[in-house]
Amino acid sequence: MSAARVDALFPELIWLVCVAFMAGLVDAAVGGGGLVQLPGLFTALPQHTPAALLGTNKFSSFFGTAAAGWRYARNVRFPWAPVLFAAATAFVFSFLGATAVTLLPRDAVRPLILALLVAMLAYTLVKKDFGALHRPRDVGRRELGLALLMGAAIGFYDGLFGPGTGSFLIFLFIRFFGLDFLRATAASKIVNIATNLAALSFFVPSGHVLLAFAVPMAVANVAGAFAGTRLALRGGTPVIRKLFVTLVVVLIAKMGWDTFAGA
Repeated sequence: MSAARVDALFPELIWLVCVAFMAGLVDAAVGGGGLVQLPGLFTALPQHTPAALLGTNKFSSFFGTAAAGWRYARNVRFPWAPVLFAAATAFVFSFLGATAVTLLPRDAVRPLILALLVAMLAYTLVKKDFGALHRPRDVGRRELGLALLMGAAIGFYDGLFGPGTGSFLIFLFIRFFGLDFLRATAASKIVNIATNLAALSFFVPSGHVLLAFAVPMAVANVAGAFAGTRLALRGGTPVIRKLFVTLVVVLIAKMGWDTFAGA
């Protein structure tokens, strides 16, 4: 790449590196990094195709999610069997969801997801002890079957639409497997790694990744992920619960605006 070309990219690159750091921090702590990073990409690089921006986002977030997953796996104990089962089906169905994007209008999905987010927020606020205690359930065939279904549904949603994937995973791991917020967040990262990897298996071979931006953004995303996991591990479940509620409120506001403003 020529020096002139690098100079032309520099302002956008600095901005996107800062955005990627914040996205990595938020995503590692409670999920939702895409809410920060994807709008940043669309704002800074409007001349590129949506597919290229989505691929660049997934490339960067994959490395941040992998770094967060590694940190959590070293410091937090959670039941691996249902997590790996969910990750396996999430990988397959995330790829299917990505290929189905052109078949189903996203505007048709928004009202349903908005309703699910409102219900999830209400449930979390009403049940004051939700995610506060770690009461893991015995893992048998029923739980493993549930993990497979959960991974398939969340994986397909992440490939098809995406916003709130991490929040849904955290909620489901608490609700159906008895994990607290810290361990549910850790478990969600493993499944997110699988969904991101599936998306990359589509975006990279098809050339929909802007490497000049994606590589430095990935480095910044990893740095943010380390900061986010440090915050989560130090603050524990109370901090993550507050961040989770805040993020879900932001998700509801954004999706509500997109739905009713006709975006």
